[in-house]
Amino acid sequence: MSLYFTKEHEWIRVEGDTATVGITNFAQAQLGDIVFVEVPEAGREVTQGGDAAVVESVKAASDVYAPVSGEVVEGNQALADDPSLVNSDPEGEGWFFKLRLSDDSQLSDLMDAEQYKAFCDSQ
Repeated sequence: MSLYFTKEHEWIRVEGDTATVGITNFAQAQLGDIVFVEVPEAGREVTQGGDAAVVESVKAASDVYAPVSGEVVEGNQALADDPSLVNSDPEGEGWFFKLRLSDDSQLSDLMDAEQYKAFCDSQ
C-alpha cells in the first residue's frame, strides 16, 4: 500500500491497481464543518487534475480533483448521510471515492507524506 498527496490537498492510497481518494486533514481543517459532499458514480471516467467530487462547508464549496486518471469503482455513499465523517476521519472513513488506475505512471507526479508535510509547512 502506498500513500500519495496532491498540492490541492487530496490524498490517494494505492493498493494494486485500485486507489482510494479523499481530502487531507489539512484541507478539512481549512474548510471547517463539512455540510455536504457529492461523490462520483461508479463507472465515471476521471482524468488527472479534473473535477471528481464536490465538498461544501459552512465556509465554502470546493471541488475535489482526481489525483490520477481512472474509472471510479465506488463512491462513498456514507458521506451523503453523514458529511461530517470528512471532518472526523478525513484520511479514513471520510474517503470520497475509489478508482481503478488507468496510468500508474501518474503517481510519480504526486508527493509522499514527507514532501506533503513540507509543502503544508510552507503554506
